[in-house]
Amino acid sequence: MVMSRDQNAGRSDNVKTDSSSFERVEEFRYLGTTVTRQNSVQGEIMSRLKSGNACCYSVQNLLSSSLLSKNIKIKFYRTVILPVVLYGCETWLFTLREERGLRVFENRVLRMFGPKRDEVTGERRKLQNEKLNDTYSLPNIVRMINREE
Repeated sequence: MVMSRDQNAGRSDNVKTDSSSFERVEEFRYLGTTVTRQNSVQGEIMSRLKSGNACCYSVQNLLSSSLLSKNIKIKFYRTVILPVVLYGCETWLFTLREERGLRVFENRVLRMFGPKRDEVTGERRKLQNEKLNDTYSLPNIVRMINREE
């Protein structure tokens, strides 16, 4: 991949060295991270969120089990699921759109811990985002990324 400020730089099909020729690509995987010609991280963040979703749904029965305490579920989330999503986040510069996607992912995972019962009516209900964050009292995923920078 050739990266240059000049839009016309390296427009030939291949890059040649003394004895080898390399195919030109727009993006490639390096150490588990997708590198693009425009240096965009949006695709990488979406890829990480897909991997995180796959991880979550593979252990969905465990996270929604009433046999495990809230603290064990949070520890599981922090040690198993978050590293999958946050791999390579040190290089991310994200927009509000990506930030919102990360928060939506985190709230979805925290809701898997199970619906809560209303103390007055006894009905099961889905927690709203604010109450969800208060209940699980952990720093949100965006603050964790910013802290790692």
